[in-house]
Amino acid sequence: MSERARPPKPDNASLAKIRRDKPKKRASTEPGGAGSPATGRFAQPREAGRRAFLDARRGVATMGEAAQWLQARRIEDIECITPDLAGVARGKMMPAKKFTGNTSLALPSALFMHTISGEYPDETGTFRYSPNDGDLKLVPDLSTLAEVPWETDPTAQVICDLVDTSGQAVGYTPRNVLKRVVSLYEERGWQPIVAPEIEFYLVSKNVDPDYPLTPPVGRSGRQISGGQAYSIGGVNEFDELIDDIYHFSDAQGLEIDTLIHEDGAAQLEINLRHGDPIQLADQVFMFKRTIREAALKHDIYATFMAKPIQGQPGSALHIHQSVVDVRGRNVFSLPDGSPSPLFFHFIGGMQRYVPAALVMMAPYVNSYRRLTYGMSAPTNNAWGYDNRTTAFRVPTSDAAGRRVENRLPSSDANPYLALAASLACGWLGMVNEAQPDQPTDKTANEDGAISLPRGLLEAVAAFEAEEAFQDVLSREFVGTYAGIKRGEFETFMQVISPWEREFLLLNV
Repeated sequence: MSERARPPKPDNASLAKIRRDKPKKRASTEPGGAGSPATGRFAQPREAGRRAFLDARRGVATMGEAAQWLQARRIEDIECITPDLAGVARGKMMPAKKFTGNTSLALPSALFMHTISGEYPDETGTFRYSPNDGDLKLVPDLSTLAEVPWETDPTAQVICDLVDTSGQAVGYTPRNVLKRVVSLYEERGWQPIVAPEIEFYLVSKNVDPDYPLTPPVGRSGRQISGGQAYSIGGVNEFDELIDDIYHFSDAQGLEIDTLIHEDGAAQLEINLRHGDPIQLADQVFMFKRTIREAALKHDIYATFMAKPIQGQPGSALHIHQSVVDVRGRNVFSLPDGSPSPLFFHFIGGMQRYVPAALVMMAPYVNSYRRLTYGMSAPTNNAWGYDNRTTAFRVPTSDAAGRRVENRLPSSDANPYLALAASLACGWLGMVNEAQPDQPTDKTANEDGAISLPRGLLEAVAAFEAEEAFQDVLSREFVGTYAGIKRGEFETFMQVISPWEREFLLLNV
């Protein structure tokens, strides 16, 4: 949701929430047309006894099934990808036959220790490179196998985990960090449930980074302006692009719950259905890629920068969180429907630990331009019932749907790390019985106070100083991530900004 004050947003799980109801047209080249899971470019005629996995848009159980799935779609190439610490897809492409032939895949370990600009920071503190830059092995997660619908040649993709040469999970890689946190819940008989909301901007192409970004021209022929929250007309300005987003998503088995126009000029938001954190992080990872590709098809950019345009609202990655037990019951609610002690402990953990984990949710210098007083994003660690000015909002719901929305993460965050950080803070609160302060029903950020780290270096220092993260997230990850973030700050400091040229050039 946009972070500007406005009338309450309907409950995320409600069917009454504004939807884009236009029927989705299916291109003849799209696998899985409407009404049939086995129509389209690569489909085979449905036969008696045909195995269900062959018709699945996403995921198979075994490599044998993968071979049949790829053959049924006449897939020529497969992309074996994994998110780096920035959430960028890294990996290798190979012929499909080679993928199913028990081929070993590897990437150099240093690939997961460079900055967003591709530089390798100096070793400091506990940040150390492997002495021999040894290989990390890619292990495909076949449950993520899907087509790449924007490619002209039949292509598939699969998300991979990373292990070392002995087969042990590499602790500082994003997917493994999230798995580690989820396993802590499982050890207690809990299962976290999440639902992300992803905001992003559409902008005109910008080949020279010295020039500010500008909104694109919509189908009306006019440049898009702001102030169109929930506007169906604003969404329809990019009707064909949004159709492509739907088509690409459907072909990959990615389910969009709702899509709306946000407050910013050509700012959109996609909400995903609630579910398992690892599966939802995979979906956000793939959605970012999908949305960028759909935008490029229409000769514009989609950006997930936290603050891409001066004077416009920032873009967030809001995370709705709840926890269920082995019977599927929401542990945030007691049998009589009232809030449970675990619910309040979870909020207490968010208040206590999220400021120290903020660097995993706001990972760049630009992220803190969003978390600025007067720009409508939460600048506090307060909580409240249906209060969008707080960092931690409890939406209106029934007992089964009781949850906590973390409104601090920005859309530039790696989804695996943002989810891991948020869930880790809630887990620490639950096991340590952290107590929250009183909820507020007031505008929590109206006094100008900011109770969070004010910039990247301050956030890194708070992150490293929190001893609890050394165990929950792993010492190896904390040292690696902090080292990379310090390196990114140093590269940022080498750039002279327009502000400096405007106010310092002739005045000092």
